[in-house]
Amino acid sequence: MNNRKTRIQVSIRIRERKIKCIIRDPVRLFHARHMNHIQHMRNKAFTLIEVLVVIGIIAVLAAIVLVAVNPARQFKLARDSQRVSNVNALLNAIHQNMAEHRGIFTCNGVARTIPTNTTRVRDSSVGSSEGDIASCIVPDYISSVPFDPLLADAHFNSTTDYNSEYEIFKDVNGRITASSTGELTPTISVTR
Repeated sequence: MNNRKTRIQVSIRIRERKIKCIIRDPVRLFHARHMNHIQHMRNKAFTLIEVLVVIGIIAVLAAIVLVAVNPARQFKLARDSQRVSNVNALLNAIHQNMAEHRGIFTCNGVARTIPTNTTRVRDSSVGSSEGDIASCIVPDYISSVPFDPLLADAHFNSTTDYNSEYEIFKDVNGRITASSTGELTPTISVTR
């Protein structure tokens, strides 16, 4: 066996200079070869322009997604859906009252007519009592009078303090229509 350590000549490139060295230890040889790779990786980084291009691409993609989703339109659509639901609930409560009283709309035991002209469903403190139907339907047929989800004046506090911003009327054929003004759909109405 040869006891003499083997000498290995290695060429390392550091800052564009080629350095030749003699390494007698295989561990140092491994380390020297990988140091060259590490030095190369340190010099390889993203430039400012590359980073800005990536940020620009992400911004464009985010804008495209935002336009596709269009949250303002989605909120308007959601409020219109709520109006459709509210108008249906209001009409269901009126018809349940009429069904229980043999086709006659009744308030506190007294027969009442549904207006034949478009009338806003609200308390009578504001004007005509034709649209004041809360005491006829709350709490027996609906828990509270539904009101418009967007309008600031729309509210329900009690059967004597409310404004639904919805309208009802009875046509010449005896069919009742409940309606609302929508944001995406100009008129939301249900007739039964």
